Amino acid sequence: MGKSKTKTQKKARSTANHVAEEVYGGVPHSFVFHRGQIGKNVGQLIMDVRRVMEPFTAESLKIKKKNVLKDFVTIAGPLGVTHFIIFSKTPTSVNMRLARLPKGPTLHFKVLKYSLIKDVVSTLKKHRMHEQQFTHHPLLILNNFSSEGMHVKLMASMFQNMFPSINVHKVNLNNIKRCVLINYNAESGEIEFRHYSLKVVPVGMSRGVKKLMQERFPNMNKLEDISELLMKGANLSESEAEQDGEHNITELPQVYSGRGNMASQQSAVRLTEIGPRMTLQLTKIQEGMGEGNILYHAMISKTEEEIQEILNRKEAQLKDKEGRRKKQEQNVAQKKEKQEENKKKSLEGIKRKLAEAEEDSEVEDPGAQNNQPAAVESDDEVEYYRQAVGQEPDEDMFPSAKRRKMSSGQPPRKDRDARPPRRNGPGGKGWKQSRDGEKPFGKKPRPGGKTFGAKKAGDREKKFGGKKRFEGNKTFGGNKNKDKSFRSKGQKAKPGFKKRGAGAKQGFKQRKGKG
Repeated sequence: MGKSKTKTQKKARSTANHVAEEVYGGVPHSFVFHRGQIGKNVGQLIMDVRRVMEPFTAESLKIKKKNVLKDFVTIAGPLGVTHFIIFSKTPTSVNMRLARLPKGPTLHFKVLKYSLIKDVVSTLKKHRMHEQQFTHHPLLILNNFSSEGMHVKLMASMFQNMFPSINVHKVNLNNIKRCVLINYNAESGEIEFRHYSLKVVPVGMSRGVKKLMQERFPNMNKLEDISELLMKGANLSESEAEQDGEHNITELPQVYSGRGNMASQQSAVRLTEIGPRMTLQLTKIQEGMGEGNILYHAMISKTEEEIQEILNRKEAQLKDKEGRRKKQEQNVAQKKEKQEENKKKSLEGIKRKLAEAEEDSEVEDPGAQNNQPAAVESDDEVEYYRQAVGQEPDEDMFPSAKRRKMSSGQPPRKDRDARPPRRNGPGGKGWKQSRDGEKPFGKKPRPGGKTFGAKKAGDREKKFGGKKRFEGNKTFGGNKNKDKSFRSKGQKAKPGFKKRGAGAKQGFKQRKGKG
């Protein structure tokens, strides 16, 4: 089990974390994203620019279609983001915007040419690119930005503030592994953006000469001439083929990583391009986050009178907007006051109604008796009479109520509850009322009844224009229906009743005989 840390170690660690947070919060941070529809190559260019801006950028920033620029501005404040690099694409060109938060300005660039990291690295014979290079920010180098013009100075200031500043007296050279070169061409107005990997080597003999000085002679079967062994530029890229000279040899003030890189000794600084590569052209500079006045435009030039007219027009628009906003606030306040008044009136009305209901409930009912409660009020007069008297009213007493019930489709209460009258027929048996009319229950029909389909069959033959055949030779209403008379469902119940009775008698006799 390891030893626990002492108070001094804990205090030193907390102090170091606090200093690191302050340093991290004091450097500029950036968002690199796109707006609108872009292609696959432009998307890869955005990822490469994020690689250049590491480690002070959002590496895995996710963009959705419904996101607007205001969303990024809102989250930029808490995260300490100071710059936006926004790419967009039109049918004719690729554009880049460089914005300073929170109040601008915004620089609009047109991307004339660009190359991705994979394209640049593929041209190198041996690339020098590893993850340790991206743990520290790159060194920024500006070239030819001292020309006249406010737009040039503003561009230089924006590029400088994108990267952390370096204190020359305190910087550690081992942390500088990359550099970004931005070159401005005053004649064409183009800006060259390059990204290099930095390497320091001691000045001395080349590798080819060292191989010749060895005892073993090098294998030159792939070379056409011995000069290719001595020349460094053979089969190398532009940055790799650079010769050491006065332009890149310097005296190191500190010990640098690598063999032979000692302090106060001559060493050569070699640059290898690792991409991406862009050629930009400034189109305009705008105040704010793309919504303010145009400070500079490369294509359009305006006089002072035109600029003053545009400013006056914008001031008038702002005044109109402020007046509409104030009027809207007044209307909202008036609506709220009316709502409060209506609410008070409604509450007073509710209280008044409740007080009246309480007063009505306290008044004594004159129709109530001493020991009996007051009759329940009802719209039905018949029900009120039944409750008050305790008997059923006569039929002619409330004709209006009877008519109301008949119109509603319900029979009167007295007729509905009462049983149907029983009539004595000639046989002394009761008659049952059915839907088809009054028919005798359990009585056979007369033999002289009409057979089913006697006349109707002939009528239908005339109607259909002759004999209508169904399923071969069978005719509708033929001899099959003439011999059979119509029997209702009630006729089949009587024989079944006799059978059940007869069976019961036989079973009783058998049981008696057995006994």
